[in-house]
Amino acid sequence: MQKKITMADIAKLSGVGKSTISRYFNGGYVKQETRERIQRVIGEYDYEPNAFARLNAKASNVIGVVVPTLNSKIAGRVTTSIDRYLRSRDYTTLIKNSDHDVELEILNMKRLMGMKVDGILLSAISITQEHRELIQQAEIPIVVLAQEYEDGISVVDDDYRAGLLMGEYVGKQGFERVAYIGAMEWDRAVGVERKQGVLEGLSRCQIADPVVIHTGFSFEEGYAAAKQLYESGMPEAVICATDRLAYGLYQFLGEKGLQVPEDVSVAGFGGYQESSLLRPPLTTLKFDSYGLGYLGAETLLKMIKGEPVPKKQVVDFSFLLGESVRGKRT
Repeated sequence: MQKKITMADIAKLSGVGKSTISRYFNGGYVKQETRERIQRVIGEYDYEPNAFARLNAKASNVIGVVVPTLNSKIAGRVTTSIDRYLRSRDYTTLIKNSDHDVELEILNMKRLMGMKVDGILLSAISITQEHRELIQQAEIPIVVLAQEYEDGISVVDDDYRAGLLMGEYVGKQGFERVAYIGAMEWDRAVGVERKQGVLEGLSRCQIADPVVIHTGFSFEEGYAAAKQLYESGMPEAVICATDRLAYGLYQFLGEKGLQVPEDVSVAGFGGYQESSLLRPPLTTLKFDSYGLGYLGAETLLKMIKGEPVPKKQVVDFSFLLGESVRGKRT
């Protein structure tokens, strides 16, 4: 007669933790590869789960959220949307700030996993090999926000198309000398996809060789980039990867007695409320950051329940026409 096994035995034979076995029997998220291992053990030993064991197993009802910074309008919109959605579903949000440090981002993910959260929403700085290995090994669902993750589930902004629209808009105004102040390329969404869109848009308008400066995201870095442009010959128009970079540019131009848009046209990305208070108001693109957070949270809860979800979802943006770009063409 074959020995009757327990859930603890199944966990040991499957090479997983007891919490994973509990999630499996309670309809929670378990990776397909792990699910198949558990099923093989159950089939081999003809295991029948105890109904009381199912009832006693409980999820934490806590969702971990990893963000690149707390000092950002976009991050604030995203986390606010996530928290509102999760609270409405009786979940608690636990937020960890990575402060634009990739190593700290990885550590935050590991800490959240150690806290036995039910899932993680990762607003990623970038996707490294260590990210990939950690996500693949995780026994809880993880949704990546803001960066496309080909091997898993992601919800992203349409950075390339937004960049293309802004590049074409500025390019059609008839400028001969244009610059782009962009993020470092380790941030693929903003540093690569958005930049490629801008450059393609400008190229379609016969602006093939704009000046490109790679920097960070802060007001101070926008100011420093503006100084660099000034010292090498200020262009007629500058597109900034974020509104905050544009603020630094505005400040520098004002100190030098240069007017926007009479002397230099300026455009950005972000659509912050403060951008409309600038004089003149900034022409910018606003991403649906609330939609990004809502969709990410909704997707994660579906995964926890074992429901199918799209591999990649893209949120939209809107064009906010200010008065900071002055066309040379009539």
